[in-house]
Amino acid sequence: MSHERSTPSSPGSRDFATSSTSSSPESATSKLASSAAAGFGGENGPITVLERFSMGRGDSTFHALAGAAGGFTSGVVTCPLDVIKTKLQAQGGFRAAQSSSAPPLASARYSGMLGTARVIWREEGLRGMYRGLGPIILGYLPTWAVWFTVYGKSKEFFGEYNANVNIVNFWSSIVAGASSTMVTNPIWVIKTRLMAQVSRKSTSIEARPPWHYKSTLDAAKKMYRTEGMLSFYSGLTPALLGLTHVAIQFPAYEYLKTKFTGQGMGQSTAGDMEHHWVGILSASVLSKVMASSATYPHEVIRTRLQTQQRSLPSSSKEYSAFRGGLEGGDFKPGSIPAKIAATIPRYRGIVTTFQTILKEEGWRAFYAGMGTNMMRAVPAATTTMLTYEFVMKHVLVAKSEGLRKIEGVSAGI
Repeated sequence: MSHERSTPSSPGSRDFATSSTSSSPESATSKLASSAAAGFGGENGPITVLERFSMGRGDSTFHALAGAAGGFTSGVVTCPLDVIKTKLQAQGGFRAAQSSSAPPLASARYSGMLGTARVIWREEGLRGMYRGLGPIILGYLPTWAVWFTVYGKSKEFFGEYNANVNIVNFWSSIVAGASSTMVTNPIWVIKTRLMAQVSRKSTSIEARPPWHYKSTLDAAKKMYRTEGMLSFYSGLTPALLGLTHVAIQFPAYEYLKTKFTGQGMGQSTAGDMEHHWVGILSASVLSKVMASSATYPHEVIRTRLQTQQRSLPSSSKEYSAFRGGLEGGDFKPGSIPAKIAATIPRYRGIVTTFQTILKEEGWRAFYAGMGTNMMRAVPAATTTMLTYEFVMKHVLVAKSEGLRKIEGVSAGI
């Protein structure tokens, strides 16, 4: 059963539909069209741009618009924390373990949120803190636009076959998550690659991936040329496995918001707005903490698979030194045949990746960067949901007001 707010309708809309039965239907229609086009809404003032836009759109458009706005805002706000989290998650896959000259695994380049931030700031400055912002913006816009649109449609569909709201919300979140993941996975792979790379100015070889991309477009070109189309879908399986995250987060959010405010997602009523927004904030925080705590290890596995280069050894140091880890600093093109065995990917599927990480780094590696992730994910989720609810509230009110003003015009004809 859908929780989506029905588009406000007015009894006057039915009057408007029948107003053409007056003695001069052609004249009335012409007058009404002229008034609406000119932006006049009768005695209550002119129709605003937002009201005119909202009147011509349905709920699906509103969900897409509000979701895109929420994703964009949260991406910009939390990008630095996302960079820190990605580096902490990915560094174990880059550290050389096959060369005797490599530093021991106990020596980590990035340690903790503040330590990682200091390294990034010292070597790359502010630009390094916002590395990957381009694909974040390109990714979040379609991700949340698709997610909220499909979620709303799925709730309508499943609601016809099941009256249990929690079950409907659960399966709707799964379908929405799968749809958005399939559409945007290539963008997130590029984002992860950009965030994981180390500045060329750094002299350390620890946690250094073998690639260096200048921009989002440069990353896409190099990945396609050297690794093929499949590289853009690295980590897709654990990403789909991560649908358990949204399956926990959004049904929990809807449940908590209903308890706190009496309204479902995307719904609002006139009244105590302070209590309403506090309820949304509380539901956002609690639902995100629950989901992140339960599903974080899959994010580490997904990051390792996404940052693992797929290309075969070549004469290029940058593109052959790494297949799951650096081969060492003594790379020579002529040594390729002897090192073919060493270039077999360390991470091959979810189970193998899990076993490799557990064997080489221990169980703590599955929670690397979790503290930073919480500090990033919770504000990101809160920003997304507050923005989403804010936009939904205003477009629905604008649509209602626009229809009411049109009713006033039709009544005056």
